[in-house]
Amino acid sequence: MTEALFRDDAYLAAAEARVVSAGADGIELDRSIFYPNGGGQPGDTGSLERADGERIAVAGTVYTDGRTRILLVPGEGAVLPAPGEVVVQHLDWATRYRHMRMHTALHLLSVVLPYPVTGGQIGAEESRLDFDMPEGGIDRAAVTAALMEHVAADLAVTTEWITDAELEANPGLVKTMKVKPPTGSGRVRLVRIGDTLDLQPCGGTHVRSTAEIGEVHLAKVEKKGRINRRVRLRFGPLPADPDAA
Repeated sequence: MTEALFRDDAYLAAAEARVVSAGADGIELDRSIFYPNGGGQPGDTGSLERADGERIAVAGTVYTDGRTRILLVPGEGAVLPAPGEVVVQHLDWATRYRHMRMHTALHLLSVVLPYPVTGGQIGAEESRLDFDMPEGGIDRAAVTAALMEHVAADLAVTTEWITDAELEANPGLVKTMKVKPPTGSGRVRLVRIGDTLDLQPCGGTHVRSTAEIGEVHLAKVEKKGRINRRVRLRFGPLPADPDAA
């Protein structure tokens, strides 16, 4: 099992690790700062630094073996390290940090729009959540203002753990209809915003405070079904011209 360093410290941008295996399917380390693709958040990229200073590009990160092992996808033509070799992991921090800010912003969006979530995707420039919601328009300016109130409140973002049984006894914690939190290990990680604003299972990476999100706005709302609406978020202020979003 790969030790998931990102789970305890999402701000760790570099760390030493030992190569467990390396092959066509990827490079496995004993400990990883690289977040693997999952829960709508893209897998991290970056590089591995060898003892001689050579860098091995990491083009992506994925889970394998029932989410117990993490594999780093090497860049095309990369020379693979040897098992037992010690390397230094270097994260593409700029991209990861944008993912952390966006991921936290989507949690706030699920508070402002309290409807069942049917899907989502996080990006460095734009992110989205899909909701089952009744007919009726969404006031982009009002939703944006509500989001920014929570951002400006500088609310702490913390994590805690509950047992599988506790989650089963509290199904209301799960907001996503199609993607259920992983269970089976005996415990589930929760992300809390403020004391009472939001609490839900999530294995992704987040900022420590809502203030770190910065300015975001509701960019677009698309109808994807009879009651399904796709709501997109982008960084920056709400444009005066709706068509510019």
